[in-house]
Amino acid sequence: MNLSMILKFSWRYFRAKKSTNAINIISWVSVVAIMFGTAALIIILSAFNGFESLVKSLYSSFYPELRIGPEKGKTIRLTQQQLNQIRGTAGIGSISLVAEERALLQNGPLQTVVNIKGVDNQYPTVSGLPGSMYRGVFNTGDAQKPGLVLGVGVEQMLGLASDRSIYPVSIYLPKKNMPSADPSAALGLAMGYPQGSFAIQTEFDNKYVITNLDFVKSYTGLSENECSAVEIKLDGRVNTEIVSSAIKSLLGKGYRIENRFEQNRMLYTTIRLEKLAIYGIFSLILIVAAFNMVGALSMLVLEKKKDIQVLKAMGADQGLLQKIFLAEGMLLSFIGMAGGMSIALLLYFLQTRFKLVPLEGATFLIDYYPVKLVMTDFLLVASTVLLIGVLASWMPARKAALAVVDLRG
Repeated sequence: MNLSMILKFSWRYFRAKKSTNAINIISWVSVVAIMFGTAALIIILSAFNGFESLVKSLYSSFYPELRIGPEKGKTIRLTQQQLNQIRGTAGIGSISLVAEERALLQNGPLQTVVNIKGVDNQYPTVSGLPGSMYRGVFNTGDAQKPGLVLGVGVEQMLGLASDRSIYPVSIYLPKKNMPSADPSAALGLAMGYPQGSFAIQTEFDNKYVITNLDFVKSYTGLSENECSAVEIKLDGRVNTEIVSSAIKSLLGKGYRIENRFEQNRMLYTTIRLEKLAIYGIFSLILIVAAFNMVGALSMLVLEKKKDIQVLKAMGADQGLLQKIFLAEGMLLSFIGMAGGMSIALLLYFLQTRFKLVPLEGATFLIDYYPVKLVMTDFLLVASTVLLIGVLASWMPARKAALAVVDLRG
């Protein structure tokens, strides 16, 4: 008997009216349970994908595609020749030198500790931060009159409106290689002029201030060839690993070259673990829903006992009978899965079009729950549902295959 005949038997068993109405009810309950379990899993994964994409886009506005930093310590040394070689490496679009240090900012009686990041003129071509300005302009000034671009959180803590501020802010920076016996001598005092503020994400907005590279280097005692890191923007969709390997070969030991994943390893690992946990939890819900299918198929085997005996008398072997009832379970799973995916697609369309589920509060960059469909999620959910369907159908199908032939009476 070929596949079409097996499917025909399973379809007829699904549609046919049963002598006991409970079989029909339990069958449809199992289908509906799988349907809503499938829909819920896809919707939750889609919402998670939406938030993941949002978080990654926010972090990518601040972190470069590649970063060259020190393997040990806080700074690296690169000659002009080495910088030119890095610029000439295939796949690199532009590079920017940065110097980062902890600093104390004071505006009258208000003060806060920040990470002050000095950047060169190429920084806007490497980072997406200049495109995330909240107010004012992205202007870092020069070494004599440094401009300050503050995170909105820092701006609020200092009581500033950076686009309208006419008074400078006091900046206290630690000097390099200064003895700790005299704390006042270990700090350099400079004045910075607020030019604007940026809004990316709370982690950056409450922590960072962007200013001029030469200013930071002069006040922290860094040499001409010394900086905290080199930030790199790649040229188009090149392979990050190939470019990273080329830079490692060029510079040798003592440098750490990191892509965005490696710069935020904890963040990306947490995102993956959370998604895995969500998948596991909702898979358990589908497994619970499959118990209804076990009951429905077990009752169907009892209902079709005479049919099984007739088929055996006509020469059907155990393998064929097992395939028929396995196909019945797969049919129930497929109908539930198809219905669940249809519901998920409908809700996705309604959410993206009409924003049915809003995000409360005014601190979010968007006002509704973001959702994003990923084809691999559909394939994963479909495989999970069908696998659960096979496992749930195995015992009833095996019972049907082992039924004893008895045509008397």
